[in-house]
Amino acid sequence: MPIKSSPPWLAGFQSDYEKFFVKKWSSYLGAVLLMMAIMGLMINGMVWGVFGGVKFWGDWFNNFIGLGPWLGLPGDRGSVLLHSMSLMNITLVLGAFFAALLSRQFSPSRPPKLEYVWAATGGILMGIGAALAGGCTTGGFFNPVLHASPAGWAMCLGLLAGAALGFKMLLWTMENIEWGTQAPATIKVPTPLVRAYPLLGWIVAFGVLAWAIQWTYSESAPLVYRAPIVLSGFAIGFIMHRSRLCFARAFREPFVTGEGEMTKAVILALAIGLPLASLLFQKKVIDPYSAIPATFWIGSLTGGLIFGVGMIFAGGCASGSLWRMGEGHLKLWVSMFFFAWAGSTASALLKRFNLTSVDEESSDNFERTALGFQAYMPDMFSGWGLTLLISAMLLLLWYGLVRYNESTEKFTLM
Repeated sequence: MPIKSSPPWLAGFQSDYEKFFVKKWSSYLGAVLLMMAIMGLMINGMVWGVFGGVKFWGDWFNNFIGLGPWLGLPGDRGSVLLHSMSLMNITLVLGAFFAALLSRQFSPSRPPKLEYVWAATGGILMGIGAALAGGCTTGGFFNPVLHASPAGWAMCLGLLAGAALGFKMLLWTMENIEWGTQAPATIKVPTPLVRAYPLLGWIVAFGVLAWAIQWTYSESAPLVYRAPIVLSGFAIGFIMHRSRLCFARAFREPFVTGEGEMTKAVILALAIGLPLASLLFQKKVIDPYSAIPATFWIGSLTGGLIFGVGMIFAGGCASGSLWRMGEGHLKLWVSMFFFAWAGSTASALLKRFNLTSVDEESSDNFERTALGFQAYMPDMFSGWGLTLLISAMLLLLWYGLVRYNESTEKFTLM
């Protein structure tokens, strides 16, 4: 018997579903949508961050194993759902999980044994680097650049150098280490369960929506405040998965394959976000110093270098690791555990040895530490005119180098 085709009206809906939920989005579309989500948070006086939540998880674990008092961590850190950045990270994973289910791309995957070693090593280096820089690729690079701080550009240089160094080191290990390189058996998901993925995804989405609504109409002010974070984190996770947005790839790919699409998408996001953010700062909608770490330039540069090496071995940066965790990559779960633990431990030790403690005797209006200070370009250059000009020139320079490398592969290390 001939197979019945779908009615034209149903075929149209199926086509739209495939385009929106299954086929990969353009990285540029993802960058624009991500910036819209970030602007929505900023308009409400909030900042997108990752490392603060990851470090919170590490603080909790250090207290659990008894290291908290020795590190000087507070004993009661509260719920992981009430810490704003922790909540944002959790809902980001859920958003990516939702996207992976709808596209049937969720697949629990086990890496070779050696990859677990690299996951732990990379996670530890990322934790140390983020502690030094005052944030990961989000809080140490992207947000400071968006908030007109040269700290972000200093970390950018460190990340570029670290990515190149890390890739050379990883190539050496691939050529000289044979132990643990055999891939384990693939985890087979039963076909009926795979077919049910979209339904499970919508259950997750409606559950998150109900969660946000419940908090919105709660009598608790802290829950009401955090309700938009639930939806924002979920949306960011969905956007990043659909467009495969990854800061680690933006810094890694030019050295690996010569491709620059992801790098150019990040540049586009910043080109859109910088002038919009400047308006919010000038209208005093949000304090620009809220996302500027006191690490320019020493902490930003050295932290970026160490973090850059770490993210190559870990297989992703902080936000990239989170959305790939939602896709089922077990290596990234291991990376994130060691990232959290090392980030908490390194941050506590740096503070204990007064490297990140704020100098209370400084007469400056901004924070100053042994690793640097809160550098804000409009204050440094007496206004936004020169600030936006310098930022635009730096973005154009970065774009020019990436575009040149796409044509010549001069910076490719393969």
